[in-house]
Amino acid sequence: MHDLPGKLTADELAALFEGRTRFVERLAAYPNPLAEAGRVLRGLPESEQIEALNAHPPIGGTVTSQASAREQGTDEGPAEADSGPAVLADLARLNRAYEEKFGFRFVVFVNRRPKAEILRVLQARLEKSRAQELQTALNDLVAIANDRHRRSVDGDE
Repeated sequence: MHDLPGKLTADELAALFEGRTRFVERLAAYPNPLAEAGRVLRGLPESEQIEALNAHPPIGGTVTSQASAREQGTDEGPAEADSGPAVLADLARLNRAYEEKFGFRFVVFVNRRPKAEILRVLQARLEKSRAQELQTALNDLVAIANDRHRRSVDGDE
């Protein structure tokens, strides 16, 4: 396994975190941004944390980045077989319920899991408190970025 990177540009970080948010701009100033990402993210005002979360495309949505498409199986990857109309409709419905309840996008480290499994995760996370869920989503945001970077370094995209 490779060590985490040293300096990354704001553009490189934006690709890992799904957008050039204020968080990404701040993070780019660090000599080893991925090593600092969790600490920096947790220290931000909530509005900037939510901005970082909302940069991610919705799970099961039609508008997505190439990285999210690979992770979610929307580019005909291994998880695609489990994305029938009923599962996608449930994901859309529960994504709306999640955003209404918590005020930010559902972010989960998919790691190529089937959409039906992500649906169960989403259902369980709807039972959490807002504070618990915000921390879980922020942790997953950092895990996604670290995994994307590792895959790009290892050539496992």
